[in-house]
Amino acid sequence: MSKRQRIVVVGHGMVGHRFAQAAVERGLTETHDVLVIGEEPRAAYDRVALTSWFGHDAAGDGEGALTLLPGGEYDDPRVRLVLDSVVTEVDRAGRTVTVVSPPAAVGDPLAHPGAVTVHEYDVLVLATGAAPFVPPVEGRGKAGCFVYRTIEDLQAIKAASATATSGIVIGGGLLGLEAANALVQLGLETHVVEMAPRLMPVQLDAAAGTTLVRHIERLGVTAHTGVLTEAIVGDDDAVAGLRMRQAGTEEGAPTTTVEAQVVVFSAGIRPRDALARECDLDVAERGGVLVDEQCRTSDPAIFAIGECAAPGGRMYGLVAPGYAMAEVVVDALLDGPGTFTGADMSTKLKLLGVDVASFGDAFATTADSLELVYSDAVAGVYKKLVVSEDGTRLLGGILVGDASAYGVLRPMVSSGLALPDNPEQLILPASSGVQLGMPDEAQVCSCNDVTKADILHAVAEQGCEDVAAVKQCTRAGSTCGSCVPTVKNLIEEHFASVGKVVDKGLCEHFRLTRQELFDVVAVHGYRRFDDIVEAHGTGRGCDVCKPAIASILASQTSTHILERETAELQDTNDAYLANIQRNGTYSVVPRIPGGEITPEKLIVIGEVARDFDLYTKITGGQRIDLFGARMEQLPAIWRRLVDAGFESGHAYGKSLRTVKSCVGSTWCRYGVQDSVGLAIALELRYRGLRSPHKLKGGVSGCARECAEARGKDFGVIATEKGWNLYVGGNGGANPAHARLLAGDLDTATLVSYLDRFLMYYVRTADRLQRTSTWVEQLDGGLDRVREVVVDDALGLGAELEAEMARHVGGYADEWRATLEDPEKLARFVSFVNAPDTPDPSIAFTTERDQIQPIAPALIPVGAPA
Repeated sequence: MSKRQRIVVVGHGMVGHRFAQAAVERGLTETHDVLVIGEEPRAAYDRVALTSWFGHDAAGDGEGALTLLPGGEYDDPRVRLVLDSVVTEVDRAGRTVTVVSPPAAVGDPLAHPGAVTVHEYDVLVLATGAAPFVPPVEGRGKAGCFVYRTIEDLQAIKAASATATSGIVIGGGLLGLEAANALVQLGLETHVVEMAPRLMPVQLDAAAGTTLVRHIERLGVTAHTGVLTEAIVGDDDAVAGLRMRQAGTEEGAPTTTVEAQVVVFSAGIRPRDALARECDLDVAERGGVLVDEQCRTSDPAIFAIGECAAPGGRMYGLVAPGYAMAEVVVDALLDGPGTFTGADMSTKLKLLGVDVASFGDAFATTADSLELVYSDAVAGVYKKLVVSEDGTRLLGGILVGDASAYGVLRPMVSSGLALPDNPEQLILPASSGVQLGMPDEAQVCSCNDVTKADILHAVAEQGCEDVAAVKQCTRAGSTCGSCVPTVKNLIEEHFASVGKVVDKGLCEHFRLTRQELFDVVAVHGYRRFDDIVEAHGTGRGCDVCKPAIASILASQTSTHILERETAELQDTNDAYLANIQRNGTYSVVPRIPGGEITPEKLIVIGEVARDFDLYTKITGGQRIDLFGARMEQLPAIWRRLVDAGFESGHAYGKSLRTVKSCVGSTWCRYGVQDSVGLAIALELRYRGLRSPHKLKGGVSGCARECAEARGKDFGVIATEKGWNLYVGGNGGANPAHARLLAGDLDTATLVSYLDRFLMYYVRTADRLQRTSTWVEQLDGGLDRVREVVVDDALGLGAELEAEMARHVGGYADEWRATLEDPEKLARFVSFVNAPDTPDPSIAFTTERDQIQPIAPALIPVGAPA
């Protein structure tokens, strides 16, 4: 029997962990023992999602949510993990590594606390990763300066931010914008400084960079591009700000200083190749361990993978190439043919809430290539396709603001799939229904090199029936997640092609649909998300299922959405009972039922707007919106409004917004019914009703339809005999005309039908599905709605009406209840550590005698405050 070989892996980051996983999965541990030595005190974790640590940490699970090895050790006993230990020396001649384990070391029993141990190897795999590059800026060693790489870095940044008001990120690349997002989450006024003339210069062209800047400045982040950092200023103990000048100018040129107490360096990374240099392995000119196509170094017994490696002299700073290298090394040790000849450097991610994608030849470097560009500055959307000279092949592209097409476009580059006759349709809005067949060899997941054929094999041959199962079988979508929509579509298309019912689960944490979850909550009487996910789901939930279940609980129980059990489930608008605006302020929208308002209440709105310096606008829903309120101002503003008899208009919620009306028979000589009276009654009846999407209504007093009732989710038009009821309409990007459900109804029957219609919709519609698409997708469409609502074919009429009566009886104004509860009021602060401090990044100018938002400007040195 041959002697078992020993593999020592230096580094337990994402790539080192992937190597260990692949060694187990592909049978390498049948002949080899694997010892993995990690420098950090914890097992490998997801650095791609590093910024999410802040949200998870606030919930008490910062590390657990990111870990890639939940149990802290591998299931295969032939793979051992040593943490909090440093490899200090590699002896190539003796094939040993020297390991220093500080007193906190855990894992391998051979590594005693504080011990220096020597381990033999037959194969050594270097997976030491990269280190943040800190440019030689004066003052970089001051307290308050950080890098952004590990959980310890994030813990330090969070601690420093507790007493800070402003932060600066040096570096406007991918990681720099992630760091900026972290500072925003910590409540700091945030600045990003980039030497290049645009953000993300490696991935985006000038126009795309401009679009991205517009997006992030709406969120209160100030971008300074084309500038050089001169010095970090402050006393010996702490950072006070950053001094910079325009790029291309000489020393002594005019400078600008931005105040800050926290500075985060995110100016790139450098390979950690010190071990390789010390043991005389060949390294690349710009750093990194030189390796061949099997990732083998100049020593045949040593491999290098991930960011420390330089295949062909090039370092790859993304996780996907590192994963590919790990697989190649395992293949080489199994005498396989695998090689690493390069990697797809495409990226898709959400930066500060903005979708950004770059793929293929994004800068049109291919000879004679052509560019197709769609730009909508108002909507903040920029899309560019780079195509071959004859227009038949897609070479690359850039997407900012709307990256929904990435899942189809990126595989087209690698597969060579022919473009349609009018390729511009691929990036135009509402793209004319262009459908493209994806070849089986097309790569769907670039992070894990998963093709369409791999996914279909998992579905057809391995029994995978949903995205979660496909993730487990193929790893598609398990790293950055950008390919998940494409994976889901492939699963659904396959099942539809074989006549199998497609899984419509709400998300990967719930196999149940929204309708099924609604019924489960009703039957079991659940009141807590944790109870629901424990009994019927998996994991901790996500930003899909949490707000959806919060809506279900609110619609069934009429409890306040900011109660302790549900407050953390809400999305941003519901969490603060207001709509966040482009500059980080909020809108205040009091309810004005039916558009009818007294002079006294008009005066109150005017006084509030004047006293708080708010922008006022009369809306299409016949009410008055007040814009420009800072978060900490909201309670004081609403106290004035509530005391005057106003209540929440629910402009922030997936609930009833308004019931619009004309003046009807009361004033109009053409009116045949009291449209105002009915509109007010309906709005007061259905106010606060939580639903899958927003709801709007309208009541017109005659056939002239001045209230535009047929453009609403429910519309009522007066007749000589009563009322006609229309349902399933909406405006917006995809307008739909409401259709007649029943005619010539008396008021009592109208209300009962509306009760049934709305509760049937609340019960059965999908998440974020408007009534128009819900009606269309019902089996039988409007006829089915008529059977249930008018004919009571299911015998649910009385039950649906009773549910609405419970809602009406349990209604309470959310803002009044909030003002009466100190615990709920505690959330309305701009900065947790300085609750009375307004956000200094919010600034306004004046236009047409009202405020307008502007981005904060730089403060020149020596300028008066």
